[in-house]
Amino acid sequence: MKVLIMNGSPVRNGATAEIVRIVSEQLNAANEVQSICIDDFSIGFCKGCRACHATARCVQHDDADRVMALFDEADIIVCVSPSYWADIPGQFKAFIDRCTPWCNTHEPHARLRGGKRGYAIALRTGPGMRECQRIIESIEHFYGHLKIARCGSLGLCSIEYREDVEARKDEIIEFCRRIS
Repeated sequence: MKVLIMNGSPVRNGATAEIVRIVSEQLNAANEVQSICIDDFSIGFCKGCRACHATARCVQHDDADRVMALFDEADIIVCVSPSYWADIPGQFKAFIDRCTPWCNTHEPHARLRGGKRGYAIALRTGPGMRECQRIIESIEHFYGHLKIARCGSLGLCSIEYREDVEARKDEIIEFCRRIS
């Protein structure tokens, strides 16, 4: 299986990246795994022009299509996102907004290959799960409009720094067993 793991944080070496590393390591034995960071791509904001509602293509030409090509190649997609003011980071949200050409709410729309499974991992610095659940809901809503089956999620609270992930490693590994 081809697995795509997306770091939805603009920080390439923080706690989110450490979780991506662990997930990648765990899934790599039985799968072909590729990890990407949203900040490695240049993706403009949606202009709200709705041209894609008629053409199934965005008028902008940047890396959004490249990322969606990676989504199309993958059988399993794992999006990992930290909490930025109780939701996904702006860079990740801008990417999701730019996926409107693939959204199933209008015709014509571009389509990904079928049969994809999607997983979401959310993390936050505070102790309450409510913010993690909100992030997971954002990712799962995105998956739903792309016809990616929503197959599982993990919320991790009280993680601020990369070092904080170690105490939760067993939880992450157990979650990865459900993905395989």
